[in-house]
Amino acid sequence: MDHYERSSLNGFSMYSIDRIHLKRKDEKWIREQMEASNSRFIPLWQTKNLFSEEGNPRPVLLSRAHLGDAIELAESVTLLGEDGERVYFAVDLPDREDSPPSHIAGLGKFQDLRRVSAMLGRRDGALLAYARAIAHWHRRNRFCGDCGSPTATALGGHVRVCTNPDCGQQHFPRTDPAIIVLVSSGEYCLLGRQTVWPQHMYSTLAGFVEPGETLESAVVREVMEETGIEVTRANYHSSQPWPFPSSIMLGFMAEAVKAPVRLDDNELEDAGWFSRRDIEKGLRAGTFRLPTPLSIAYRLIEDWFDAEGTTPLKSLPGINEQIVSR
Repeated sequence: MDHYERSSLNGFSMYSIDRIHLKRKDEKWIREQMEASNSRFIPLWQTKNLFSEEGNPRPVLLSRAHLGDAIELAESVTLLGEDGERVYFAVDLPDREDSPPSHIAGLGKFQDLRRVSAMLGRRDGALLAYARAIAHWHRRNRFCGDCGSPTATALGGHVRVCTNPDCGQQHFPRTDPAIIVLVSSGEYCLLGRQTVWPQHMYSTLAGFVEPGETLESAVVREVMEETGIEVTRANYHSSQPWPFPSSIMLGFMAEAVKAPVRLDDNELEDAGWFSRRDIEKGLRAGTFRLPTPLSIAYRLIEDWFDAEGTTPLKSLPGINEQIVSR
């Protein structure tokens, strides 16, 4: 399996929407699509997405008629792309009020995407993640970082331009790169847990890439900082968009010499070496938990576990519980 195929298995990934970047310059076409009856708007309020309240959560996408005059008050409206049938927009509703517009709130419930994402189909998860990430970027860039003047949207919402004629700086969407790594040493892998995670839950190590740093150097540094373990080898595995709020997770498989763990920076509550037998025994007993299969963290652990194990990780108890970590 190559990198492309591995990335396609990660949540929020590989939805085949055409981002139609050339259409972003056509303001007349964008206005027409915003009024078209078959276009759909993905509403966000307080960074939450709108879902139906009956049965399993399903995304509620709005037509122009359903959106009504709320579009005039929106913090931002961004052209996302098309799938051959519809054109999609993200619309970020103002959150200055205690509740969203009543005619929209009546269509469902605004919920945190992370809490319900494990119950969504791949298409819906990827589309909603895209909308959430771009809306967050707009909110963080309402003013120019160079001169402090207000910015205005352009190119279908994919650039913000400073309104100060003496500045005119263009600001483009940014994604924060973060590495996430499964460190192994023979029969053992290195996992850690944070205090805020559910009881008994362990996951891979992760951290943001710093300026002037390669991805591989970030892997070595983060593992050393969090556990005192020295990585001797690191290979790229796959990637995953992670819009909480605006990251791209770059997954690695790494090797190290099994040595005692040191929690020097207090970022982790606990970390240690776990064998495949430790993991299987803990999952069966209910005393050990892993992230949801939605996450790249799970995929890294699964690939390591299944490489030498006789029982596939996905067949063990507790794997499909709705727990979302990084």
